[in-house]
Amino acid sequence: MKLFVYSYRDFDEGEFFNKYSSEYNIELGTCREAPTLENAYLVSGYAYISVITTKIDADLVTRFHELGVKMISTRTVGYDHIDLHKAEELGVQVSNVTYSPNCVADYTIMLMLMSVRKMKRIMERANINDFSLPGIQGREMQNFTIGIIGTGKIGRTVIKYLSGFGCKVYAYDLFENSEVKQYAEYVDLDTIYTKCDMISLHMPLEDSNYHLINKDSIAKMKDKVIIINTARGALIDSVALIEGLESGKVGAAGLDVVEKEFGLYYYDLKSRVLDNRELLILRGYPNVIVTPHMAFYTDQAIDDMVHHAIKSCWLVENGKENPWQVV
Repeated sequence: MKLFVYSYRDFDEGEFFNKYSSEYNIELGTCREAPTLENAYLVSGYAYISVITTKIDADLVTRFHELGVKMISTRTVGYDHIDLHKAEELGVQVSNVTYSPNCVADYTIMLMLMSVRKMKRIMERANINDFSLPGIQGREMQNFTIGIIGTGKIGRTVIKYLSGFGCKVYAYDLFENSEVKQYAEYVDLDTIYTKCDMISLHMPLEDSNYHLINKDSIAKMKDKVIIINTARGALIDSVALIEGLESGKVGAAGLDVVEKEFGLYYYDLKSRVLDNRELLILRGYPNVIVTPHMAFYTDQAIDDMVHHAIKSCWLVENGKENPWQVV
């Protein structure tokens, strides 16, 4: 079978694509650019394509379908960048991947600790030889009540990690998990908002949770609440977050994802004026850490992502059940 790979990165993915394409006897075609209507013609003759977190809108799904693509495999856990409605309408299958939850869970804990200990301010001051103490006194995790929204694999791992800090942990999910109950108490969203000193997001983006963190939910939160997001940017209304930071309602934020990040990550744009005003504002605050969607980025995760992307296509081609199928 043949698989065409967009956004191909030989410096980190190459060895794994070579390894698993050989293992599954797959002929690869590659393009270092993201998929567009202009380069869609490259998939002619390929029934399967692999993408990352780049926008695959209805027009592009339609074009791929016209060129004979029967499956789009995204090398990501999230799939909100793909127009699933158009794919389903045209009969184009869509699959995602899974990877070790430890990568994002580790990163989440790092952002929590950096936010609690005001590490951005400490590092910026140290860079200019300002070793003074006012304004950088931190807090201790054991004194926090932390709310985890979303208890899938990553959320569960974060909760397990947090159990070692001795803090109180509340959890929210539509589907409760018995493993979580060893370390956390399931509560409703209002309890998360009103009782937690820190709130961390761990769910896919769907219509039902778009702007889950908004002006109204922030108003319910404790003063100086810390908000962590390593899931999807649009779970948070950036304008409402900025207002919360400026009013002092939100004490700090650790963000690995932001709204409207498509087309920004992972390119060298240092000579460009970015069309994302909220990102630029958020980056300027001393109590906000913004990283460019890096929480997943470990050697193990890249191995898993490439492996599962290739294997899901192979399973479909061979008429076997595909555990990563979305549509």
